[in-house]
Amino acid sequence: MRSRKKKIKKIQLAIKRGFDIAVSTLGLIILSPVLLVTAVLIKITMPGKVFFKQERVGKNKKIFHILKFRTMKEDKKAEQTHDFSKDSERMTKTGNILRRLKIDELPQLLNVLAGDMSLVGPRPTVIEQVRNYNKFQLRRLKMRPGMTGLAQVNGNTALDWDERIVFDVKYVENFSLWMDLMILLKTVLVVICGEQKFKKECKKH
Repeated sequence: MRSRKKKIKKIQLAIKRGFDIAVSTLGLIILSPVLLVTAVLIKITMPGKVFFKQERVGKNKKIFHILKFRTMKEDKKAEQTHDFSKDSERMTKTGNILRRLKIDELPQLLNVLAGDMSLVGPRPTVIEQVRNYNKFQLRRLKMRPGMTGLAQVNGNTALDWDERIVFDVKYVENFSLWMDLMILLKTVLVVICGEQKFKKECKKH
């Protein structure tokens, strides 16, 4: 019975990877005008680099560089030490819009295409956090990190770190293609309704 379940999961993971490659490739092509306009807006409205690049921990503790559109003014010290206390001061008006619409995350389609990330999975975390993981928390590293995940459609920033970990481990241990599809659909609703209104408004329909 276990071997059959493992075989089914292995097949589903292969399909998941194929889906990631197809969607990320198509997404980069279709969204190329959005990516170009966003890059120009960032260059005009905030000095510094267009992309935010940072080391994150992926599947089986593999280190990779995550890509995002920059939404805040550059502060190398804050970025290196992961100091979030100045985030509100550093955030620009353009950055706020990009975050609200999740456009800042679109460059991660390149991470997905490269195989460092998936469309769906636990969000990738910084090395310092992983160093302090306990045995339970380490389970979230058994799958590729995702652009969106179970925690992101169940509260996201409204959840504390421990709650997000529980959702991540639940996803890893109960993964299915159907679950991925539901998470992707709910992510669309989160973008449309906003994170705060999602549970109150979107779940009524």
